[in-house]
Amino acid sequence: MSGTVELRTKRLLLRRYRPEDAAALYRKFGCDSEIARYTGWNPYETEEMTRKTVADRIVKYTEEHAYGWAIEHEGELIGTAGAYDYDARQDSIELGYSIERDSWGKGFASEAVQAVVNYLTEQEGISRILAWCASDNIGSQKVLGRAGLQLIRTEKDALLIDGQAYDQLFYEYKKPLN
Repeated sequence: MSGTVELRTKRLLLRRYRPEDAAALYRKFGCDSEIARYTGWNPYETEEMTRKTVADRIVKYTEEHAYGWAIEHEGELIGTAGAYDYDARQDSIELGYSIERDSWGKGFASEAVQAVVNYLTEQEGISRILAWCASDNIGSQKVLGRAGLQLIRTEKDALLIDGQAYDQLFYEYKKPLN
């Protein structure tokens, strides 16, 4: 296992977090309520939380199954991606990602998620990738589908965010058997 390594796509650089990322993450994610609209949590909500989140992610790079990337486009931080909660018994891991609002609709999330799925399955040998999103989050549904994840179940009203109930959609990617 290599953990978080630098990944490059046609337009993006996915790299390890750096302490100096905290300022941009707070500005682009912490100060934008739309970023957490369908999750109900924002690890960048305050400057202090943002610094702590970035520091925690950097420390986790020492763990075997810790994956966390800052996403850059043309040298500017535009998002994050990560994989968490590796389950050795199921050989599965959960995927999460976020893209700043100014970069929505440009295919960056799809490009980054595809790179992460490919890396986790082809290089790290993880056979199952899991993800979820709120039923109203059409953008995330498209991103997950483009990356080859399939909708496997829906839990009615499973997400309660700011008094609003959403169905929670669960997705899965299974590495093809050769």
